[in-house]
Amino acid sequence: MSNNSVKKVAFIGLGVMGYPMAGYLQQKGYQVSVFNRTTAKAQQWAKQYGGNFADTPAKAAQGAELVFMCVGNDNDVRSVVYGEHGVLAGMQAGAVMVDHTTASANLARELSQAAKQQGIGFLDAPVSGGQAGAENGVLTVMVGGEQGDFAQAEAAIMCYSRCAKLLGPAGSGQLAKMVNQICIAGIVQGLAEALNFAQNAGLDAAAVVEVISQGAASSWQMQNRSLTMLDGKYDFGFAVDWMRKDLGIALAEARENGSHLPVTALVDQFYSEVQQMGGSRWDTSSLLARLKR
Repeated sequence: MSNNSVKKVAFIGLGVMGYPMAGYLQQKGYQVSVFNRTTAKAQQWAKQYGGNFADTPAKAAQGAELVFMCVGNDNDVRSVVYGEHGVLAGMQAGAVMVDHTTASANLARELSQAAKQQGIGFLDAPVSGGQAGAENGVLTVMVGGEQGDFAQAEAAIMCYSRCAKLLGPAGSGQLAKMVNQICIAGIVQGLAEALNFAQNAGLDAAAVVEVISQGAASSWQMQNRSLTMLDGKYDFGFAVDWMRKDLGIALAEARENGSHLPVTALVDQFYSEVQQMGGSRWDTSSLLARLKR
């Protein structure tokens, strides 16, 4: 059990990320109550991990010192936070709401103010590491909010993470996640072009990767995705639909803060082509597929 006093927590949203994250909390000694829009998934989780499930976010949040959320987008977050059945209706003063959803920085600031009016803390805490990172408990968490709230939640967050860092006030976590996705977009496109070039040049692309991955060209994407890309396997990982959602958030924020993201905008369009190819649920490494048409 963690060395702080938090024991009772709630987790809202049991998708491919939230399901194992909530599981780690229960396994590490927290008393977890979960809510999921599909009740059968919540029942399955409770059976597997031994925690409790509730039929509304508010009921899951009752008595919880920390309430975690990991849902789809801004509107999904609002749907589980507000209203008579939302988590704010069930939370007590002094508790902290932690949003792991990748959403907009403006939403984070909005939720921070709404929580503060009820004496509740708020952290925007999007994650990186994908489904595998969640399942293996090695996510990276980018956090925005106040130091005191982070101190209250940090031990619980570290149950499924290898790194969690407070980066500034509310919204900072979401902005950092945008930085993360901007980096990934360019790297994956570069890798896709390189692999396509290697094959067109008649090289053994896998052998080339084995060599160049030892040098300056190496990246997580090269280490973890190059061989599956060469095999044309994309039925796993972080879906193109979700990446386009994330890039859309980054591009919108860039328009507000005056940043120029020409490569990101271009790669976003390339992903739209992958969607049109039927690859909405393919892994983001499927950028190579559009070069093979």
